[in-house]
Amino acid sequence: MIEVEHRQFNCPGYYVRAASTRFEAEGAARLRHRVFVREQGIFPRDDRDDIDLIATHLVALSTYAHEADEVVGTVRLHEETPRLWWGSRLAVDSDFRAVGRLGAELIRLAVCSANARGCDRFLAHVQMQNVPLFRRLHWRPLETVTIHGTEHMRMEAALDRYPPCADPVAGWYLRPRLRAPQR
Repeated sequence: MIEVEHRQFNCPGYYVRAASTRFEAEGAARLRHRVFVREQGIFPRDDRDDIDLIATHLVALSTYAHEADEVVGTVRLHEETPRLWWGSRLAVDSDFRAVGRLGAELIRLAVCSANARGCDRFLAHVQMQNVPLFRRLHWRPLETVTIHGTEHMRMEAALDRYPPCADPVAGWYLRPRLRAPQR
């Protein structure tokens, strides 16, 4: 397998939408592997599980000349029981974290999509370093849990802050708003 060097560049914008092509689905799987297996070491070989078979996978796509270029963010959502939805496997490529809105927009699309499907409750197990982001996005902490040897906070979204999005495949387009890289 050839390793590809990833570099951040100023692309015109990003599409945030439900994965609807093989390119998007495979890109999301590769990104999750880079983040959860190689970068964070949470999983020894692969992060895929049975939820992947039933989940809706969302992606953030960088653009080149306003055409989708690369999957740079992903999250999945699924309905565990009627009206109870979960989000999981939120990942943003390390070269694109300075964009600042990709994770938040993926979270927003996930909850808005579930809300359009009759969600009464939306939960996620959030890695502790991401709890402040989720709090800013109107989530409340419920309890600390350990998953795959990593501490997480079980959190719940305030559904009234997430209007229904009936067409997650259409999603939306964002212009980048860069923030200073973390050192």
